[in-house]
Amino acid sequence: MRPRPSASLAKKPPDVTKSRRLKTEQLLKVDDHDFTMRPAFGGPAIPVGVDVQVESLDSISEVDMDFTMTLYLRHYWKDERLSFASTTNKSMTFDGRLVKKIWVPDVFFVHSKRSFIHDTTTENIMLRVFPDGHVLYSLRVTVTAACNMDFSRFPLDSQTCTLELESYAYTDEDLMLYWKSGDESLSIDDKISLSQFLIQKFHTTSRLAFYSSTGWYNRLYINFTLHRHIFFFLLQTYFPATLMVMLSWVSFWIDRRAVPARVSLGITTVLTMSTIITGVNASMPRVSYIKAVDIYLWVSFVFVFLSVLEYAAVNYLTTVQERRERKLRDRSLPCTCSMSHTRTMMLDGSYSEADTNSLAGYTEAPMVPEDVVPEKQEHMVVHLSMSSESTITKKKGIRALRIMQNTHAIDKYSRMIFPGAYIIFNIIYWSVYC
Repeated sequence: MRPRPSASLAKKPPDVTKSRRLKTEQLLKVDDHDFTMRPAFGGPAIPVGVDVQVESLDSISEVDMDFTMTLYLRHYWKDERLSFASTTNKSMTFDGRLVKKIWVPDVFFVHSKRSFIHDTTTENIMLRVFPDGHVLYSLRVTVTAACNMDFSRFPLDSQTCTLELESYAYTDEDLMLYWKSGDESLSIDDKISLSQFLIQKFHTTSRLAFYSSTGWYNRLYINFTLHRHIFFFLLQTYFPATLMVMLSWVSFWIDRRAVPARVSLGITTVLTMSTIITGVNASMPRVSYIKAVDIYLWVSFVFVFLSVLEYAAVNYLTTVQERRERKLRDRSLPCTCSMSHTRTMMLDGSYSEADTNSLAGYTEAPMVPEDVVPEKQEHMVVHLSMSSESTITKKKGIRALRIMQNTHAIDKYSRMIFPGAYIIFNIIYWSVYC
């Protein structure tokens, strides 16, 4: 006969999992109520408090005029249908599976382009129910929303963007959306930083929004102000543009007869400025107003272009000068060969009788006999050449000298006017926009 088992062994331990599940269903009474209707349906508006913790500000896009933010969005309200008896007054926490069975606020992001709830490894949703029926509903969301930016002071600008929250279905008569703790309802991670912006201020506001077809809705605003870092644009835009303008001034110190050097330098600086302007505009939206960087770049481009025109004026006046000098030489001496030979004789001191006779038409002095001392004949030739040179200078040389002086004055004055005007422009520019 087998021994009788003891009472402790005969008693089967209870299924804790099943008993807990039955107890939870009974406490929350999920199946006893219609959760498609809001709490206190038909009565006053249900207050829903909201607070937000910003986890990261991922990106700011000037081209698309939007920003991307990851945040923890929490809702607080009271639903007496979920109240339960408890001696310890402890809350119960659930994941996203219970959210589909009860009523939750239908808050959405106004002007949102893209948004999603994180789902790795499961949906990042938390529901916490307290014995008196108070509910905390939290979810982790990444949202990309529009931000109307003003680029009139770009890149010396500050931008204010807003993330707006609102109930989609319930008007202010059914749901009162509000910040749970005022400005303290918004908390920011201290590690948030952006490459091009300095986060200056986060604050919250709220007001009513009106739709002509549906009515008034409570709308919450998360406002944040961003100030752009200028150092990147100083290195990539302002400093290269300034160097190109200064490089164009080098042509003022180059000889005006060095046409290839001055022309190539001017064209190189113009093309480089065009490339800088194109690169800046490629990374910006096509706005219909002038930006601060456009003013600087286009004024710099004008300075570079004027330096090219300055050499065109110098080269033109030089050509006119040489042409007039050639005409003066042609009119002053019928035979340039004779005059040239006379100067050679003057330097060498030796000449023949035929050379002396060829100069008879260029002086009013009587012909010298052949028995004159050679030194006097040499003096005569020198007198003839100096007489011809002085006649040219008196009659035609004044105008040619004036052209020569004007040609040199253009480069001389440009060396002072161009840098001075550019320095004045920079002083005005940075004092206005900074």
